[in-house]
Amino acid sequence: MTKLFPILALLAMPLANPAQAASFDCEKADLAADEQAICDNRDINDADVKMVATFDLLSGLLAMGARGSMQDGQIAWLDRRQACGDDLACLRSAYRSGKRS
Repeated sequence: MTKLFPILALLAMPLANPAQAASFDCEKADLAADEQAICDNRDINDADVKMVATFDLLSGLLAMGARGSMQDGQIAWLDRRQACGDDLACLRSAYRSGKRS
């Protein structure tokens, strides 16, 4: 599954609308450092929108067991993204890596 996700993610990326906001509310007063950096940087914001659109698309296509594995991988990836804090290079790398497990 971990090898399949990056391929499917790349195929689904054109479906995301880059004009949307990040996948979380950028107006919240208590944003984490990584979330604030995503809100403040259009290219990373766009990558976040593509990520959530891909995740949502795949969640509807995968069987329950595969969906659970993908969700576990996404949680681990989000922990790594959060560890980037406001380091833009780290955040960009996280979104480019395609690794979710």
